[in-house]
Amino acid sequence: MGEITVSAQRIDHLLHDPASAYGAPYVQAYADLAATHRGRPVAEIVPLLRAAVDNALLGFTGADLAEQAEAISTGARYELRVRVTG
Repeated sequence: MGEITVSAQRIDHLLHDPASAYGAPYVQAYADLAATHRGRPVAEIVPLLRAAVDNALLGFTGADLAEQAEAISTGARYELRVRVTG
């Protein structure tokens, strides 16, 4: 399970918000990769996740991304605990 803290002003960078002009939430990028990269090597998925994280200006660690990539590769569920700050 992963954990991330996101400011309320940037929650749209993580989750889709129809009221926001931000158009590349990380959860969508993750879902897209999960749909297209199951069975692919973790080493192939991590850079794609890193690019999505950098684009979304989020602070996942390399270990977080490796864990997420492993879940995508194996088709396992990945649980992310999100803490939203004021």
